[in-house]
Amino acid sequence: MADLVVIGAGHAGCEAALCGARMGLDTVLLTLNLESVALMPCNPSIGGTGKGHLVREVDALGGEMGLAADDVTLQSRMLNRGKGPAVHSLRVQADKRAYHLRMLKTLFNQEHLTLRQGEAAEIITRNGKVSGVKTQTGDVIPCRAAVVCTGVYLKSRIIIGEAEWDAGPQGLMPANHLSASLADLGFPIRRFKTGTPARVAENSIDFDKMEPQLGDEPVVPFSFLTDTPPINKAKCYLTWTNEETHRIIRENLHRAPMFTGQINGTGARYCPSIETKIVRFADKDRHQIFMEPEGDGYPEWYVQGMSSSMPEDVQWDMYRTIPGLEHCILTRLAYAIEYDCIDPLTLTPYLGARHIAGLYLAGQVNGTSGYEEAAAQGIYAAINACLYCMEKEPFLLTRDQAYIGVMVDDLTTKGTDEPYRMMTSRAEHRLYLRQDNADLRLTFKARDIGLISDERMRRAERKQAETEELIKRLAEAGMEKELRHPDAHLTLPAGWEYGEGAREQAEIQIKYEGYLQKEMAQIRQTRAMEETKIPEDTDYLSIDSLRLEAREKLKARRPLSLGQASRIPGVNPADIAVLMVWLKRRKDQ
Repeated sequence: MADLVVIGAGHAGCEAALCGARMGLDTVLLTLNLESVALMPCNPSIGGTGKGHLVREVDALGGEMGLAADDVTLQSRMLNRGKGPAVHSLRVQADKRAYHLRMLKTLFNQEHLTLRQGEAAEIITRNGKVSGVKTQTGDVIPCRAAVVCTGVYLKSRIIIGEAEWDAGPQGLMPANHLSASLADLGFPIRRFKTGTPARVAENSIDFDKMEPQLGDEPVVPFSFLTDTPPINKAKCYLTWTNEETHRIIRENLHRAPMFTGQINGTGARYCPSIETKIVRFADKDRHQIFMEPEGDGYPEWYVQGMSSSMPEDVQWDMYRTIPGLEHCILTRLAYAIEYDCIDPLTLTPYLGARHIAGLYLAGQVNGTSGYEEAAAQGIYAAINACLYCMEKEPFLLTRDQAYIGVMVDDLTTKGTDEPYRMMTSRAEHRLYLRQDNADLRLTFKARDIGLISDERMRRAERKQAETEELIKRLAEAGMEKELRHPDAHLTLPAGWEYGEGAREQAEIQIKYEGYLQKEMAQIRQTRAMEETKIPEDTDYLSIDSLRLEAREKLKARRPLSLGQASRIPGVNPADIAVLMVWLKRRKDQ
C-alpha cells in the first residue's frame, strides 16, 4: 500500500516522487527502466530562455533540479545579458550521465520513497477516485493518488527515413499499455512528435574549424542553496550549415518523413528539424550549429541545431558538409519520435483530472516539451496530489505569481495544439517574475507545504531583510538617484556588508522602480479578477444573457475565477461582464 504512486522517472517523475516523499507520504516511483531515470535524451542542458526561470522556481519550492544541475555543470552561461533582467535566463551544459546518477542516488536515499522498475498498465479507480496502479505483470499497487509522468514513452515510435519501429528514446522500451487505460478513463488521446540530432564521436571532430564558445565568469548557480558556484569545465563550439548542406536536404525532401505523411504527430514549432528549417526559411543561406559535450570526458558530442528524421544515408552526407564535421562518425543517428499525450484542457489548474479525484498528470503527457517544463509540472502536480491525500486545500500558483502559474494556466485554460514550450514572452508580468527573485516570490508561499527546509527559509528571510535594509540605506545616503542611470551599477561603500542576492535585488528594484510600480498596479487590477471566484455548481447553460458559445465553453472548462474565465478562447469581454453581474446578483440573494 502506498499513499502516492508516480508513474515515470523522467524530470517530472523525479520531482514528483521526491516531493511526495518529502511531504511525508509513502511514495512509489515506477519506471520502465532504472537506466532512464532523469534521462536527457535530447540536449544535455538545463535552463535557457524562460526555462531557467522554471528551474529557479522549482528550486524555490524545494525541488531538486537546480541542486543537481549545479553539481554536474560543465559550462554555464547567462543568456540575454544585453537585455533587461526580466529576460536574463541561466543555462548550463550538464553532464548527462552524472545527472542521471546524481538523481538516481537522491531517489534511492530519500526516506518514504521506493523506486521500482516496471511498466504501469492501468490506473484503477473506485467511485470516481484513484485506488491503485496495476503493472504489466499484474501486480496492483494500492494508493490514494497517482501522478502520471510518462514523458514521450506512451506508444512511442521511432522514425528514421523509411524505417520506423516501436521504441522509446535512445533505444529504450515504449510504454504500450497505459494509453488505453487513460482513454478508458475519458482522456482524449493525441499524437505529438519531437526529435533529436545525431551524436558524433569526439575523435572525428575537427574543432579547429569551429568557433569556441566559452562559459561566463563568474558562474551563477541555479540553486539558492548552492554556496560554491560550479566551475566551467568545458568549451562548446559554433559552426554553420552551408549551401551544400541545404542542397542535400532539398534534393531528398521526397524521402523526409516530415513531408511524406509518414509522421502524423504534431511537432514543436520552436524546435524544428533541420529539414523543416530549410523549407520554412528558404531565404537563409546558413543556420547555426552548436557542438556540445555530452559529459565530462565522454566521447560523444551533441549537434545542436541538426535535429532530423532524414534517412541514414542522407544524414551521413548532410552532417559531413558542416565545417569541422567533414570526417565525422555518427555514433547515434538523429530520429523523430511520436508518442501519445492527453489534452490538458481535461485538467484543473492544480494539474488534477477534472473527472477523477486523486489523479494528476505532469510533463510531456500534458503536451509540453522540455526537461524544465516537466520538472516544474512534476513538483506542482505532486504538491497538489499530497494535499489531496491530506484533505487540505490545493496549492494554486497564478500568472502573476510564477512562470509555473503561467504555464499551467496556458495549458489548462487555453490548451495547446503543439508541444508547449515556456518562453519569457508568455508571461505578461515578466519584469516581476524574474529568475533572480524566485525565492522571494515562492519560498514564503510554500513554507506550509512541508518542502521548505529551515535552512532554505532562513536564507530567503535573510535575503529579504537585507534587501529592504540596503534599499533604505541607499536612499538615506542619496545613492539611489545615480543608480537609476541605465549604465550605473551598484558599488557599496566600504564597510557595507550585504550578500550578493540582496545587492542584486536592491539594484534591480531601484533601477526599475517606476516600471515595477506600473507592473504591480496591473497585477493588482488583474488580481481582483482572479480573486472573484465562480462557484463550482454554476449552471452556465441557465444564464440566458451569455452567448451560446460562451455557455458551452464555460460549462466544459468550469473556470475557478473570473480571471481564468476571461482567458478561455471563445469567451469575450461582454460574456465576462454578464458573469460579473450574475455573480453579484447571486451574492446579494
